[in-house]
Amino acid sequence: MRLSRRAKALTAAAATVIVLAPIAWFWQASLLPDAYSVTDMGRHDHGGHMGGDEASTVPVDAFTAPADREADVRATLTAEAGRFTLASGREVDGYTLNGTSPGPEIHAEQGQLVEVTLVNANVSGGVTLHWHGVDVPGAMDGAAGITQDAVAPGGEFAYRFVAEQAGTFWYHSHQVSHEQVLGGLLGPLVITPAAGSGADVDALALAHLYDGRRTVNGRDGEDQAAADPGDTVRVRVVNTDFGVMPVWVDGAAFRLAAVDGTDVHEPGEVEGVAVEVPAGGRADLVFTMPASGGVRVNLSSAALLVGDDPPPGSDRPADTLDPLHYGTTAPIGFDPADPDREFDFAIGRRPGFLDGKPGFWWTINGAMVPEAPMFTVAYGDVVRMRIANDSGDTHPMHLHGHHAVVLSRDGVAATGSPWWVDSLEVRDGEVYEIAFLADNPGIWMDHCHNLPHAVEGLVTHLAYEGVSEPFRIGGPAGNDPE
Repeated sequence: MRLSRRAKALTAAAATVIVLAPIAWFWQASLLPDAYSVTDMGRHDHGGHMGGDEASTVPVDAFTAPADREADVRATLTAEAGRFTLASGREVDGYTLNGTSPGPEIHAEQGQLVEVTLVNANVSGGVTLHWHGVDVPGAMDGAAGITQDAVAPGGEFAYRFVAEQAGTFWYHSHQVSHEQVLGGLLGPLVITPAAGSGADVDALALAHLYDGRRTVNGRDGEDQAAADPGDTVRVRVVNTDFGVMPVWVDGAAFRLAAVDGTDVHEPGEVEGVAVEVPAGGRADLVFTMPASGGVRVNLSSAALLVGDDPPPGSDRPADTLDPLHYGTTAPIGFDPADPDREFDFAIGRRPGFLDGKPGFWWTINGAMVPEAPMFTVAYGDVVRMRIANDSGDTHPMHLHGHHAVVLSRDGVAATGSPWWVDSLEVRDGEVYEIAFLADNPGIWMDHCHNLPHAVEGLVTHLAYEGVSEPFRIGGPAGNDPE
């Protein structure tokens, strides 16, 4: 029996509704409010724990350095957008701090109180400063909409923290970070022991891509550091870009003395191997200058030349140093075999809508923003986390406010020095087990430091029970941390 023209039209309309209704529902469910608290999004994952009493809460901005203590190190950093000249003479468009990019090096001794005042001259979208790798108090983390409001043009914000960790760190904006970090709103932070680093020469090698060309300390291709034969040299490598950067040394054997600002225990001397530094990560290399000639520290397509007459550049070595088995074991201060909380952090990817936009987005434990889990802990917890990447891409994962120790990779246990990280490269198909002590109350971002990936949904948070969130994503301040 033939259907009438009207019946055919009704059937087609019904089929269209059946197809489009679920799509419309998913689109509607993906929309984010104009202003919202990150603690209201998704669901709280208590890591197998029942959860604590939330009746009494402390706002995240209450966690600060002692207000009555005078600063030992003071600096003012003025952020500005516009065209500027790199140290090598090339002109680029982007962002500067005190007229330069990278911004000024901030140096402190361990135990000193650092006070940095950020002034926004003309960055229309607002700015913040995040102290990458420094376990600052919760109010000082610089994550817009989470620990503070973005600093509007004409405004300022004072960051205060005690430099309790000695090591190599960096600072960068965490407001529209995928754009502002790429554009150069960043700089180095070095904290040394009061007795010094133990090196005759302490050199910085901060790598950044400006308009697709790699620089070292703001110089295209190469920078130089002076050193004499027999000197002990410490090179502090900082990777401010979005992808992993191989580093290798020509002209001397070296030791990987520190990773992400934490010393390696009894690092052995190596040569003819590359060290891979993830996005956001740092690596301190120590070597002795040869009796003649210089040393070349290769940073992928750029280099730091140390001393006179360094060797020419070489191809990346075939072998890569594996921190899982490098150095010797040492106590870590807690027992990861008896955790209070255990979490899974499974990275995937699937099609869908993110704030109404169709695309192929990252997922965490199968869920997309705004339904991604929030990992919830209590102060003093020993936390164990399994990170599994089955997304088809590599991800440098960065947890704010804490350092985690790597326990295993793909089921192979760590046998070397405790491998402490705040920026961990997790390649496609890899599974890491990490652990950390929840000893820094606040609300902390946990995200991919390939920052466009964070914009595409690869971001969640670590929240402490009893900590409340007074700030909002969006809102009058236009907070947009990624």
